Amino acid sequence: MEQQLKALREAAIAELARVTDLEEAHDLRVKYLGRKGSLTTVLRGLGGLSPEERPRIGQIVNELRDELEDQINQKAADLKKAELNRKIAAERIDVTLPGRRARLGHRHPVTLTVGRIKSIFMRMGFSVAEGSEVETDYYNFELLNMPPDHPARDMQDSFYITPEILLRTHTSPVQARTMQAAGPNAPVRVIVPGKTYRCDYDATHSPMFHQVEGLVIDKGISFADLKGTLDLFAKEMFGSSVRTRFRPSFFPFTEPSAEVDISCVICGGSGCRVCKGSGWLEILGSGMTHPRVLELSGYDPSQVSGFAFGMGVERIAMLVYGIDDLRLFYENDLRFLAQF
Repeated sequence: MEQQLKALREAAIAELARVTDLEEAHDLRVKYLGRKGSLTTVLRGLGGLSPEERPRIGQIVNELRDELEDQINQKAADLKKAELNRKIAAERIDVTLPGRRARLGHRHPVTLTVGRIKSIFMRMGFSVAEGSEVETDYYNFELLNMPPDHPARDMQDSFYITPEILLRTHTSPVQARTMQAAGPNAPVRVIVPGKTYRCDYDATHSPMFHQVEGLVIDKGISFADLKGTLDLFAKEMFGSSVRTRFRPSFFPFTEPSAEVDISCVICGGSGCRVCKGSGWLEILGSGMTHPRVLELSGYDPSQVSGFAFGMGVERIAMLVYGIDDLRLFYENDLRFLAQF
């Protein structure tokens, strides 16, 4: 059997020297080392040897297996390297050709709009605050003068995780947290941009959307301050020719409250399809901070007053860029996004 193994080794090495590609190397491995290979067949014959010869022949077989395995692996590696060198030699690279320019992305219109809003209010002295998108019912509703049985909660279409935890329906909880962090009767001038969530989905509503809310608290703050601030914002955002008007409204957290309209950015106020012939477009809600809201966050309404406002960023972006369907913002169509 020892002579048989010697002959098998010489035959395998001779065949390996003639191998010219990886497929032949694989076939050679199967022929000699596979489950039905020549070396495996020899191993099955060990049972017929005497107990004295069996360990010695077994050792020779194992050494031969390791040797053939190493040589076949080395041959395969040499063939791979040679193939790579052939490919490199065959490819002629013209170093004078211009490089391929990387495709650059575009800022999303919502991101652009948030950036413009923040820039306008920061120039007016506002700071920017952010908060968690998962909120407690206490901060999302109760601190904003909406106790558990308040009918205004029905308008929010909330995503509840537990009876006490929900995805925030507006960024107003950050206003309450900011007031508490500032301390009793401390002045506040802040805007709060961020994502909010409600159970809506159509051409003008999305289950996830963006808001920017603002809050100002200090001594002697009046409705005139609110009107001046929002009128300046509208002119900075939509152009100096834009006019604003305030319509009475209701919000649980402000009193008095007002909806803010701008003269139509399409027709200039003369009436068109976009403004439905009225000449006006609604852009946000606002009002003087409700005394109860001040009290709930540790402020004294007899000492300070304030105003608040909130706007949907997608609504502003649709007016700025002339977009007629809110769902376009979230379809990730490159033909749409590349316009901005």
